Amino acid sequence: MADYMYDTCPAIAPFLGYMGVAASIILANVGAAYGTMKAGVGIMRSGIKSPELIWRNLIPVVMAGVNGIYGLITSIIILGSISSPQEGGNYTYSLYTGAAHLAGGLACGLSGLGSGMAIGIAGEAAVTACGTWDVEYKNSKGGRDKKKSGGGDKLFVSMVLIQVFAGNVALYGLIASILLSQQVFYCENGN
Repeated sequence: MADYMYDTCPAIAPFLGYMGVAASIILANVGAAYGTMKAGVGIMRSGIKSPELIWRNLIPVVMAGVNGIYGLITSIIILGSISSPQEGGNYTYSLYTGAAHLAGGLACGLSGLGSGMAIGIAGEAAVTACGTWDVEYKNSKGGRDKKKSGGGDKLFVSMVLIQVFAGNVALYGLIASILLSQQVFYCENGN
């Protein structure tokens, strides 16, 4: 029976689970930071000539930050499932569970990384486009007319839709990681 315990619940199994925790939080937050950085650069560039658009153009920064939250959620769920060794040094956390938790952490982390990159790159282009359109419109009206013809609003709606679809990638990773984190098998204590 000891061979069964060693083969099914080896001492290395929790390492896989902890790697899933680390991969989830680290990769998702790298994606969030990258997305925030890229979108922030675009916001500052467009804010020089159109400071009234800064608050409106913060959507990519918020969307990128959500990716980090997804990584945190996954890490907490997986961490709560990792069991410590029992009395006598017997491990109940199985290799099957460790592999599932590693896969869940990677699913969420890599999805968050990809989503953050997409949000940042598309967000920078979108806020720059909104700022450019605003400046061009002000120049064509001589800076007197505050009412817009709707072109800026169409750009804004397009930006929001692009950000939502780019953010969905991370949401899919979160859902997959939650499903993977539920794939558990624990060895009987001492049997």
